[in-house]
Amino acid sequence: MNLSVSLASGEPIYQQIKEQIKEHILSGRLREGEALPSIRNLAHDLRISVITTKRAYDELEQEGLVASVAGKGTFVTEKNKEAIREVRYRELEEQVKEIVAKGKALGLSKGDLTELFELFYGEVRE
Repeated sequence: MNLSVSLASGEPIYQQIKEQIKEHILSGRLREGEALPSIRNLAHDLRISVITTKRAYDELEQEGLVASVAGKGTFVTEKNKEAIREVRYRELEEQVKEIVAKGKALGLSKGDLTELFELFYGEVRE
């Protein structure tokens, strides 16, 4: 697993790690039952605090994406399709909020935004 952090991004380091690992899990690059690097090894490799790495792992565990086994490590949990759908849905909601805010800042009406969605909805292929 290849992770990187940026001190200049403005996003907390633990959040950067969490989001990168989450993306690896949701995309299937990290599979069910696969072990994550140990907290200490990941902290060493990224040259960050063990506490920062632990916070990222704790938040992933709270979201149900990983589980810690005492003395063995942290593993990707069996994927619950509904849980993954919920995570992605929440992310989509945040993106839509940003789009609406940007549209309002440009002076677009609800109808203008709806037209944009309708235009692009037909063009996007799954």
